[in-house]
Amino acid sequence: MSHGRPQAAPAVESSLTPSEGWHCSHLYYRLNRGVIAGMSAGDLAASRDEAIAALDSAGPHATERLQTSVVSGHKADFGVMLMDPDPIKIDAVHQRLMATKLGPALEPTYSFVSITELSEYVPSVAQYADRLVRELRDTPSYNAKLKAYEQRLPLMNRQRLTPDFPDYPATCFYPMNKKRDVGENWFLTPFSERNRLMAEHAKSGMKFAGRVQQLITVGVGVDDWEWGVTLWARNPEFLTHIVYEMRFDEASARYAEFGPFYTSYILSPAEMLKHCRIGG
Repeated sequence: MSHGRPQAAPAVESSLTPSEGWHCSHLYYRLNRGVIAGMSAGDLAASRDEAIAALDSAGPHATERLQTSVVSGHKADFGVMLMDPDPIKIDAVHQRLMATKLGPALEPTYSFVSITELSEYVPSVAQYADRLVRELRDTPSYNAKLKAYEQRLPLMNRQRLTPDFPDYPATCFYPMNKKRDVGENWFLTPFSERNRLMAEHAKSGMKFAGRVQQLITVGVGVDDWEWGVTLWARNPEFLTHIVYEMRFDEASARYAEFGPFYTSYILSPAEMLKHCRIGG
C-alpha cells in the first residue's frame, strides 16, 4: 500500500444539466376567489392573457415539455408539468406565472421535483438475452424476440429520459417510496430478488400498452419522496385499472408506500383558465 501524497480527485465540471435525462417538476395551484372577486373585468381579462402567455408551450421561454391540466377534487384547481435539461428554466415558468396580474390570486398547493432516469431494473440486451435463454430455450422465437428488443430498447430509453407526452386526456401523478420496515426493507433485499420483483411489476404494466403511458422520475435527494409516478390514460377508468392491478404485485403490495394522488384532465392554458372561470 502506498503511503505517499493522496492523488487529486479528477476535476468534475459544474453544471445544472443532468449527464442524461431532464429535470421534471409537477406544480399545483389553487385560485383565491376572494382576490379574483376584487379584480375588475378588464384586469381579470388581462391577467388571463398574461397567464396564458406564461404557460405557452410554444412560447419563447417555454421548457422542452409543458403540460397544463385541471385538477379533479379540492387539492388544487390546476396543475402544470414541466420538463427541461435546465431546472432554472423550469422554475422561471413558475416565477413568470406568479409575476402576472393573476399571481396574487394563485396559491401553490403542492409540488414535486425530480429527474428522469434509466432504472437499474431495465435489462440490457445481454441481460434480456440471458432471460430469453431461460424462458425460450431451444425455441425458434428466441432470435426474433431478441432482435425486436434490441431495436426497441433505444426508443424505450429515450422515452424514459426525454419523453414525449401522449395525446391522452387524463393524467395522474403520485409520489412513492420503497419500505424500510423490519423484514420488508427494499434496500436490504438482494438485487437479484429486487430485479425479479420489478420484472413481474413491469409485466403487469405492459398489459395496459395503448391505454396507459407511464413515466417514473427519481426524487431521491431532491424531494421528500423517492420517486414520482406520472400516468396518462385514454380514459380515467384505465388509471384505476392499472393502479389496482399493479398493487397486487409483490413489489408494490409488500414494499411500496404511496403519497397523495393528483388526478387531472389535460387542457390548453386558455381552456384551463376558461374552465376555472378566469376572464373568459
